[in-house]
Order: sequence, then C-alpha cells, then structure tokens
Amino acid sequence: MSGPDRRALPVAIVGGLHADARRAAVARLLADVPGSVVLHHDLATAAAGTVVRTVRDATGVLFAGEAPLVNDCACCALREDLVPELARLADAGGTPLVVVELWDSVEPKAMAEVVTAGGFTVTGVITAVDPALVLPYLGNGDDLAEGGLAAAATDRRTVADTFARQLEYAPVLALADSREADGEDRELLAQLHPTARRVPIGDGAPAGASPETPESPTSPTSPTGPPTVSTTTTSTTPKASGPSTPPTPFAPPTPSALAREALAGFDVEAAAAAQHPACALLPAEADAHGVATLVWRRRRPFHPERLYAALEDLTCAAARSRGRFWLADRADTLLHWDAAGGALCVEGAGPWLASLPDAAWDLVPPVRRAAAALDWHPEHGDRCQHLVFTSPGLDRDGLERLLESCLLTDAEYAAGRAAWQRLPSAFDHLLEV
Repeated sequence: MSGPDRRALPVAIVGGLHADARRAAVARLLADVPGSVVLHHDLATAAAGTVVRTVRDATGVLFAGEAPLVNDCACCALREDLVPELARLADAGGTPLVVVELWDSVEPKAMAEVVTAGGFTVTGVITAVDPALVLPYLGNGDDLAEGGLAAAATDRRTVADTFARQLEYAPVLALADSREADGEDRELLAQLHPTARRVPIGDGAPAGASPETPESPTSPTSPTGPPTVSTTTTSTTPKASGPSTPPTPFAPPTPSALAREALAGFDVEAAAAAQHPACALLPAEADAHGVATLVWRRRRPFHPERLYAALEDLTCAAARSRGRFWLADRADTLLHWDAAGGALCVEGAGPWLASLPDAAWDLVPPVRRAAAALDWHPEHGDRCQHLVFTSPGLDRDGLERLLESCLLTDAEYAAGRAAWQRLPSAFDHLLEV
C-alpha cells in the first residue's frame, strides 16, 4: 500500500498501566466515533510463546489471531505485527479511526514512532489515568516482572518509572471518574504534567472547565475521515407559540472532547524532543493542596563524592524527580536525572553544547540549540543544574540545603577545572565506565 493512502488512516494511541481507566477511555472512543475500531495486542500470553491480537468495534471482536514472539520479546512481536495490521485495516477502507490500545506496560513513545515510521498518521496519544492511583503507582518500585507485566525476559523496568514515562509523554490524559480521588491526587497529577490536556472519560469536558456548550448533531460519518461537526446558528425567525418541538431522537451524538483529542493531531518528532533531558519542558514551581514542586537551578557543578553520598536521601525526598545536572569531574557530559518509586537512574545524555566546536553545532537539532541559547551563561555555556522535585509533603527547605551541600565550595570552585578533573570519580559504576 502506498504511503499517501496509509497517511489517510487516522491512528490514535491509548495506553496506561491503569487498565480499567484505559478500557473505559477506549470504550468511550468507540462509542463517540462511529465506525472506529480498536487494535490490541495482549502480551500476557507471551510466556506461551505468542502474542494475541484482536480487532474489535463497538459490537465486539471482528478478528483475532496470534503473532509469534520475536527474540523472546513480546514487545518486539508487537512492533513487527502492528504495521501490517494497520495496513490491512487501511486496505479494507471505511475506518474513520483506529485506536491502538496498548498493553499495560507498553510505553506510547516507542509505538508512536513505529506507527509513524510505517507511513501512518498518529492523530493522538492518550494516557488513561485513575487519579487515585497516581501516587501508589509512582511510589511502586517493584519490577514489572514481579506483577507479570514485563515485555521481555530482559525487561528490568519498574512500575514507577514505566508509569512516569507513560504519563509524561502523552499530551492528553483521560481521567477516570474515581470517587477515591481527592484534591491532593488531582493536584499531584496537575503538577507532574502541567501542560497536559486533562479530559474526564465520563463526560468529555476538559478537567476544571465548565460543561461544554451543546453543539448541533454531527453530519453523517464519512467512510474516509472523522465525523464533521456542523455549526449551530441562531434563527431570527420568531418562534411559533405553543409547545416546543421535541428533538429528533435519531440525531447522532456530538463528539466528546476525548474523541476530538484523539483526532486533533500529534507531532512525533516534537514529542521526542520534549523528552530529551537537554531541552525537556520541566514543571514549574508550585504549591497547592499539600503538593509542591521545587525547581532547583544552579550554575556551580556538583562535587561527585558529596552528591553520590546524598543520592539515597535525594531520591527518596520526592515521589518524582527529574532533570539534568553536571559533575565537576565530567564538565563536558550532560547527565540525566530520573527518579521514581525510590529508584534513581543516572545516565549520560551526550555533551553539553558548550563543549562542542562551533562546526558541530550544525549537526544539533534546532530545538536543542534554542534551548541552550535561552539558558546560556557567559562562563559555563549551557552547563547547569536543573532538577525538579514533585511530591506531597515535600520538605523544600531540607531538600534545598541538601542539594546546596553537594555543590563545590567556594575554595573548590576557585581552584578551577584542572583541579576539578582530579576529584574522585564516584559515578563511574552508575555510568558504566
């Protein structure tokens, strides 16, 4: 099938470890976009050597089949099988929207990139969330394998870090109607991903917004595109006296906010850039409903031994922390900080741009150059500490004191970079040197 034909098939990705919320979001999309179908790969059967694939619409299962494992990896089998199945649906025609419902621990970033590389158009990425479960999942440091959620024998991810990436990648969060959720739960969600559009699954109105103004019925669904919403106009003809005319009982429903978000469009390259530690759009300072976000920025490098000694306390200080930092003995390496569930991942994310020759800048993506320019320092360039901590009950003062104690002292800083290079390299084993 040709590329242009593939691009005509809208594909929305819905994922999330909160399985009940995810299924509710998918059911809502099936109901709100007539003719839409759901493609789902169940990886729970991977231990038996296969992945079960189903295609269903609002009436039930249309097709079912199996895909063999690839290199003993269920997620790899999903990647190999996904694009051919989308091509088959595109060839059949008449589908206004394909919803790819991801299995519990599958992360949307990888699948959005697979779909796009296959020549299809991702029109939306949605993570379904139960607000009452955000903190329990973010604090769960168990390996996915312990809960039968690993996608491969080599999968060493935890529940917390997987949930964090699912949550932070998607521009749209579909919120389950949870009676157990309180103001703290919702505030935690808002601070973790402040730029996300939050849409309740139940009524389709954006979270925190007034109810949507009723729109006129949709026009009949086109076999090659999403439903079209007609414009409501006000009549100037005087109303006749007498009882009002009852509404037509056969009018199709107005698309919900969730359906509109699934078809709104999605930029895979921009989403990937937004996740890169060098230019990630991190949360801002906040403090409400018992939840706080501390944004800590400094220009002085960390002393490697003192920071290493403080890692456990820093990791456990917040439900979620992330950002970028630099060590005095590694002045040219941008380091990524990613902590959730009491576990910390530290890894190199390439060089700071200030360490590159001018000729190499042309090889750097524009978004990275722009982020560096906005944060440029005359002495250190784009090198900086930019760490963000979000949690209920956050001890801001204690956390700031601990972070400050890990920086070079005035005397150490004044000694200069040649002296910094001779400091003990406490992070060698973490960075697999």
